Amino acid sequence: MSERILSIDIGGSKIKGSVLSTEGEMLQDYMKLPTPAPANPENVIKTMQELANNFTFDKIASGFPGYVRDGIVHTAPNLGTKEWAGINLAQQLTDIFQKPARVINDADMLGLGVVAGKGLELMVTLGTGFGTALFLEGKLLPHLEIAHHPIKRELTYDQYIGDAALQDKGKEKWSTRVRFCFDVLKTVFNYDKLYIGGGNSRYLKFELEENMVIVTNLQGIDGGAKLWKQ
Repeated sequence: MSERILSIDIGGSKIKGSVLSTEGEMLQDYMKLPTPAPANPENVIKTMQELANNFTFDKIASGFPGYVRDGIVHTAPNLGTKEWAGINLAQQLTDIFQKPARVINDADMLGLGVVAGKGLELMVTLGTGFGTALFLEGKLLPHLEIAHHPIKRELTYDQYIGDAALQDKGKEKWSTRVRFCFDVLKTVFNYDKLYIGGGNSRYLKFELEENMVIVTNLQGIDGGAKLWKQ
């Protein structure tokens, strides 16, 4: 019998959830709520509880916008690292819902749902910040917070092509910046395929190379199910 997996994506502006089968089939449609302000652990978990009240499920998979290891949050650049550092989110969700929970970086979880499992594949997300995930033959590699690496004039990727930069510089200049970053990533990683997600991906103004593709959250929805198979 297939279990029901509550898949939750915690974003800088929205917290989204749906229920999947173990095979990744969507059993209940996406619902979303605004990310609370301030986005501290207490408020975010309360919003997750509110969202979960709409679903029936057996286990939980959650994507978090920061560095996560073994279910423990270490950084949360767009939510507040000071409040989140050291929070064992997986354990807290397990205790609250009395269901087993797994938590990983949000780009990692989206990537699990979209990668083809062939060669070296890089997932990036263009949203509030800049997310990345790296896969080799479909296996999720240790997470790197590339967002915090300087890319231009001491600006990090988050500062250079995050949502604040889009609002400040406008779509044309921002898109030129993203193209520059993609050229750097191509040189550094020599990936076989680049997947581009996140809400701001729709503002890209340049032609993508053959091994680049824009993907949606819906296309990567089964990442929560695949997390339980990793």
